[in-house]
Amino acid sequence: MTTAPALDLHVVQKIRKVAVGLALLVLIGLALVSQSFGGADGRWHEAVEAVGLGAILLAIVGRAWCSLYVGGRKKAEIVARGPYSITRNPLYLFSFVAAFGMGAQSGTLTIAVLFVIAAILVFTLTVQREERFLRGQFGAVYEAYFARTPRFWPRFSLWQDEAELTIRPSFFVLTIRDGLTFLLAIPLFEMIDAGQQGGVFSVLAHLI
Repeated sequence: MTTAPALDLHVVQKIRKVAVGLALLVLIGLALVSQSFGGADGRWHEAVEAVGLGAILLAIVGRAWCSLYVGGRKKAEIVARGPYSITRNPLYLFSFVAAFGMGAQSGTLTIAVLFVIAAILVFTLTVQREERFLRGQFGAVYEAYFARTPRFWPRFSLWQDEAELTIRPSFFVLTIRDGLTFLLAIPLFEMIDAGQQGGVFSVLAHLI
């Protein structure tokens, strides 16, 4: 086994959170001055919001499912079963789904897609650093896993499952708790809608 590079994954996660926060501020700023082309009470706006809510719920359930397999073992071993057998980063994949759902609470697909693009950019940079750490930590074992398993988009033909799982309840609960924060996008964008209708925010553009 080769020596792992001097990289603390906790530092990587902190950098990721800062980058996500900055991206959210920019996109929320865009949402303040834009609105769906049918208006905040239009059918298109409501339909996009509903699809977004479904995406958020799917992301919460999906991330919780992934946590049953990884259970805080990411730095201790290569997890390559269940969702981790078809994509190396299923938690991040479901985070992309959550990003779409959060952006969709603006009532526009444009902002929803921009949320996804921002998430992909941020998480790709994070994943690249994690990959360097894991390559140094696990050597040939990780190289084989890296070679056969896609980074994000799942390859379902690779599916392999465990006969049984050792579950860490605290990690599962933590993942659920973190996922529930995605729902904060709903009141946030409702407040933006109310502010636009009340004339607090000026609408400069109408988006699809």
